[in-house]
Amino acid sequence: MPAGGFSSAAPPSGVEFEAKITPIVIVSCIMAATGGLMFGYDVGVSGGVTSMPDFLEKFFPVVYRKTQEDNDGNYCKYDNQGLQLFTSSLYLAGLIATFFASYTTRKLGRRLTMLIAGFFFIVGVVLNAAAQDLAMLIIGRVLLGCGVGFANQAVPLFLSEIAPTRIRGGLNILFQLNVTIGILFANLVNYGTAKIEGGWGWRLSLGLAGIPATLLTLGALMVVDTPNSLIERGYMEEGKAVLKRIRGTENVEPEFLELVEASRVAKQVKHPFRNLLQRRNRPQLVIAVALQVFQQFTGINAIMFYAPVLFDTLGFGNNASLYSSVITGAVNALSTLVSIYSVDKVGRRVLLLEAGVQMFLSQVAIAIILGIKVTDTSNHLEKGFAILVVVLVCTYVSSFAWSYGPLGWLIPSETFPLETRSAGQSVTVCVNLVFTFVIAQSFLSMLCHFKYGIFLFFSGWVLIMSIFTLFLLPETKNIPIEEMTERVWKKHWYWKRFMDDDEFGGATITNGIDDLEKKGYSNGFDPASQL
Repeated sequence: MPAGGFSSAAPPSGVEFEAKITPIVIVSCIMAATGGLMFGYDVGVSGGVTSMPDFLEKFFPVVYRKTQEDNDGNYCKYDNQGLQLFTSSLYLAGLIATFFASYTTRKLGRRLTMLIAGFFFIVGVVLNAAAQDLAMLIIGRVLLGCGVGFANQAVPLFLSEIAPTRIRGGLNILFQLNVTIGILFANLVNYGTAKIEGGWGWRLSLGLAGIPATLLTLGALMVVDTPNSLIERGYMEEGKAVLKRIRGTENVEPEFLELVEASRVAKQVKHPFRNLLQRRNRPQLVIAVALQVFQQFTGINAIMFYAPVLFDTLGFGNNASLYSSVITGAVNALSTLVSIYSVDKVGRRVLLLEAGVQMFLSQVAIAIILGIKVTDTSNHLEKGFAILVVVLVCTYVSSFAWSYGPLGWLIPSETFPLETRSAGQSVTVCVNLVFTFVIAQSFLSMLCHFKYGIFLFFSGWVLIMSIFTLFLLPETKNIPIEEMTERVWKKHWYWKRFMDDDEFGGATITNGIDDLEKKGYSNGFDPASQL
């Protein structure tokens, strides 16, 4: 194909570069996605060990005494700032590490950044498993948080850039699938280690995080860096060679020239964070920030906390919390497979809007049932109601797992242009960790005061995020990353006004929207023309 056809900044609409689904792409994506496995294990293991009496007695004796005395009722038993800090310190450290990870991702490449993440994970695991006091425990969590910051910065970018356009969504969601598998693995480990006598089961739970940490480190050593990263750092020939390997064809010149052009534009940007605030980058920034806030305010933590009480009423006995964690973790992991299969077929918007309805109805129904049937000191639901609530819990968890769970990471990673991609991903991870920290540090206190009303609080947020998705979130399925500006933002009913270039005016925009809609795309519900 003549090179001249790709010399302009705006490639022809509808171009799809020649690319095979090669073994090296599949293997690279699987190995890179183990970063999600580590993140998920860290998230899942903390909830299990903090319910182990031996762990609480050693590091949080005040909470241990409250759980033994049972004077605080169902809602306030674990309301302790120190205990919440054990969980939230990981996210605070990840937040700070994100700023350094943005630099390494841009200057050293995606692969080396994943290797740095693996190093932090391994050291943090060793300190946690060998912890003798609270300070050692918290330092280990902080180092794990640094690993999370580096991994969450590099892995989604790596997956988006190395995958062929037509399966980019599915491969990128491998990261979130591994997060859910990591949570399930941690729940299974906690279930086993809780039965160990001698008071060292929690050490095994924390120490087994070394398995995904080692997998990520080995994976980072085995994979190749992305062509985007190599070209961005000036390794043109190596970038072209890698592009041929991962696409499985010699005919990579059109895609290579577009990457070179995108890199040339990117190098003109000396201050990516400052450039991120420019008017033309505002749509991507607003959507990336909004999705991270929404992901945390879906209320997934509220569901996970209530699960032990709900399953206890079904006769699971003393192991109720561990049984329920395994079941909800399994639903979470299996439902993420739905997203991998459907995200590049039905699109991002359909999954988010459907899940919004499902989550809203589930949470409202749970709040009504618990408000009527469960008091602060009684957790005895009638069996029929208990089964109904458990079904609603699984319904809610499944809808989150195929929507805001994976898509909260996928959409930001594929919408930022190359010149602001590292900075944009850094802001995405940063905002996610800020609000994860806020929820982790305040959730048990909120639960103590809101009681069942916390479900209504989160369902209100689900309603807000569904309205945002309907009007302001464009469809990005099967659109090459380098063409997002021309084919998405300049054709969106609202975001087009933020584009500096107004060549898409009047009839051109209308025709573009018509063309996309005929192919099954939607750039948002335009209230001016469709209400």
